[in-house]
Amino acid sequence: MPNAPCPIPKTQLLLYLIPIIGFFPSLWTLYRGQASREQLAVSRLSITLALTWLLGYLLLSTGATTSDFFSLRLFILNSFLTSGYFIVTIWLILRLMQGKSGRLPGFSTLAERVFGKYLS
Repeated sequence: MPNAPCPIPKTQLLLYLIPIIGFFPSLWTLYRGQASREQLAVSRLSITLALTWLLGYLLLSTGATTSDFFSLRLFILNSFLTSGYFIVTIWLILRLMQGKSGRLPGFSTLAERVFGKYLS
């Protein structure tokens, strides 16, 4: 069946959601623009999560190094943010492996609005 649409391999979608590393294949997929709707949605979500984590990480680290009084508290918040990022991406990977949707209500809509305009 040469004209039958080939299904998206789950491994490719799972690759997009690997914490930190999945950012680069996701960016490449959006840059190319030749992907299925599901691939684009997961790529946008992966990039949004990674950039949000990176921005929060940099801001909390900068605040912790410049502050004398709140440095320990900001380092603890930074570790919570990093742990949360890893837990959310692993949770999304598990959901995709079960065949469920890989969407997060707040982040998926943000990703569609921001990256839907510029990269797709």
